[in-house]
Amino acid sequence: MTIVHSDGRGRRGPRSLRIGITIGLHREDESLWVNGIKQNALYLMRVFQHSPLRHQVVLVNTTSVAITRKLPWDLERYPVRCFDDVKDGLDILIELGGQINASQTDYIKSCGTKLVSYCCGPEFVQLSEAMIFNRRMSDSIFINQRYDEVWVIPQVVETSLHFFKTLRRSPAREVPFVWDPMCIEARTRDLPNHGEYRPTAAPRRISVMEANIDVLKFCLYPTLIVENAYRIVGDEISHLHVTNAEHLAKHSPEFIGIARYLDIVRDRKVSFVGHFETPQFLSEHTDIVVSHQWGLALNYFYFDVCWNGYPFVHNAHLCRDLGYYYANNDVDEGARQLVHAIRNHDADLEEYRNRQRRVIASYLSTNTEVVARYDELVLQLDAK
Repeated sequence: MTIVHSDGRGRRGPRSLRIGITIGLHREDESLWVNGIKQNALYLMRVFQHSPLRHQVVLVNTTSVAITRKLPWDLERYPVRCFDDVKDGLDILIELGGQINASQTDYIKSCGTKLVSYCCGPEFVQLSEAMIFNRRMSDSIFINQRYDEVWVIPQVVETSLHFFKTLRRSPAREVPFVWDPMCIEARTRDLPNHGEYRPTAAPRRISVMEANIDVLKFCLYPTLIVENAYRIVGDEISHLHVTNAEHLAKHSPEFIGIARYLDIVRDRKVSFVGHFETPQFLSEHTDIVVSHQWGLALNYFYFDVCWNGYPFVHNAHLCRDLGYYYANNDVDEGARQLVHAIRNHDADLEEYRNRQRRVIASYLSTNTEVVARYDELVLQLDAK
């Protein structure tokens, strides 16, 4: 039931809102680790669930895939409905993980529902690369131009905010990035030590786990950082795993040609492997993670790694207080940070993990400032 407050002059004040957040299921048992979109929807849902205004929140599936108990989250706590079941009862629909079409937009607009585009991907870069390199992203492009607002998370503001604003013809604003340990904790519950980092006297196993689908998160610079550290510490590094890179090592002459010049490759201490879920790969194969980004300086992966105490060497300036930071593309500094982590991390393990969690706390779905900001956003939208 929606609660409406009045100031005595008929003006509507803060109230509980009926909020839908879209997802696009592709399988009845879809993993949360396929990409970060469904995690994003769940974390945003939790923000609104923690509001003192007691919003009613539902995930809205925009595909024809059946909603069943096979989904890997609690459907009582985090309910999912199809669009047709909720289209008559929403105050705000946040389009995040699944797109509604023109006729669905017409319908909810006729009901007075406010529509938000929640942008959590670097679409300008992805579409630019699709155009330049003839990569097919879809058969056709539908750009909805009837949003009431466009919300953009901080790490994609620089590359894509004005792209979204211009094409969607709507006001665009930056909104807080949100994370929650619910997914990492659920996935690591049955892993040794609950997936948390444990100190070791053995040579270190390094992992590079970039997506390798665009230039924003690509494995080459992290590999060069490990190479430079290897030239310093030698056998203190036992192995480097580079995930999501098997296709490059098999089919890219440029990648293969560069790799052959690296000492760590010549010494047969590198494996270029396929896709793995982060929590299990960390638990089974990893002592230190090395990362690099170019225009995507916040990511759930960073928090998944640091929450459980793994040393994390990175250049993500929007969360520079996490892990072991190097600036920009400074491979030498990255190598120095990696050597420092190899030789000193275990001496300060408990404080390191506590420090990571203190930093991440400002992004949590339970953080009162994050909750208050999202309340402010939806209430301003509702008042329009």
